[in-house]
Amino acid sequence: MNVRGKVIVVTGAGSGIGRALTHKLLEKGAQVAAVDLNEAALRETVELAGRRRDRVSIHVVNVSDRDAVDALPGAVIEAHGAVDGLINNAGIIQPFVRLKDLPYEAIERVVNVNLYGVVYMTKAFLPHLLERPVAHIVNVSSMGGFFPVPGQTLYGASKAGVKLLTEGLYAELIDTNVRVTVVFPGAIATNITSNSGLAMPIGEDAAQNFPMTAPERAAEIIIRGMERDQFQVYVGNDAKLMNFLYRLNPRSATRFMFNRMKALLPG
Repeated sequence: MNVRGKVIVVTGAGSGIGRALTHKLLEKGAQVAAVDLNEAALRETVELAGRRRDRVSIHVVNVSDRDAVDALPGAVIEAHGAVDGLINNAGIIQPFVRLKDLPYEAIERVVNVNLYGVVYMTKAFLPHLLERPVAHIVNVSSMGGFFPVPGQTLYGASKAGVKLLTEGLYAELIDTNVRVTVVFPGAIATNITSNSGLAMPIGEDAAQNFPMTAPERAAEIIIRGMERDQFQVYVGNDAKLMNFLYRLNPRSATRFMFNRMKALLPG
């Protein structure tokens, strides 16, 4: 689906990939309904859009709040007249600990945002998308959604849920006007740690082990995949490499990741 002239909803638009997606969509001629829990961050996203900011609407919504999400399509349509696309980008990581040390409060929060948030948004907008001549849903999973990362096991489980949810949705909508894409970003240079309410110190030496993709580049890749109606999109050489290694030998690939991460894993 060519995004020019289309109305696209972007969750997590206050920072990182979501902010970059908002700006890139505006650059390509789309209108954007920017969704985030952080109003100040949303307003900064809009201000940074410059002269294109008149094509952005702000929606302060917690995607894990089903009632708030159910009211969102009406607000978007009131602001823009229609809705043609949805990019479910909002997500948080878990505290960097083993599952045995992860409190239930953190488990529920990660699952509610990362998985139920996607379910709620998709359920709310799909009836409206089905009414459009052409529409598109993009769900952002993660490299951790197909490749186990110790210390992020519950996060990975939530993103694996997004993967299978999206692929099942693709199958259900094959004979409709709605196209579906699942995205697997690797390491992206964003502030997801602080946005997740976490303090996870990583030294410079450790950080160098994880080459990161700029959010602007990630946004370009995601929108290109959307416009080409791709089934799967891998963002970053690390995501592509891990996909290859895991398919080749899952056990060896898992041990490889453990060896890369063990210095950061407490306990």
